[in-house]
Amino acid sequence: MASNVDDLTVEFTDGGVVTVKELDKVILTKGAWATVIYRYKDWDNRKQEYGPDRYTIRRYQKRSGDYFQKSKFNISSREQAEKVVAALQNWIAEPAD
Repeated sequence: MASNVDDLTVEFTDGGVVTVKELDKVILTKGAWATVIYRYKDWDNRKQEYGPDRYTIRRYQKRSGDYFQKSKFNISSREQAEKVVAALQNWIAEPAD
């Protein structure tokens, strides 16, 4: 695991092939608990190419100097990502209590 939040990644290599290719990330929170949203692609071994963009939000807890993943939420498609964004925009547009 990483000791610095900037070094966290979802990229994964298996047998010399990058099976999860990280395209971008945004660090939403830092500290003892870190929240990071990633944009990535999965390798399709059958087609020998990367699939469509996917998104995941990961929560990490720092213990003994290293970050450990504690939870995740995968957004499986562009359509689902657009629905999440639309819901958040609607809620944010509402007056604060």
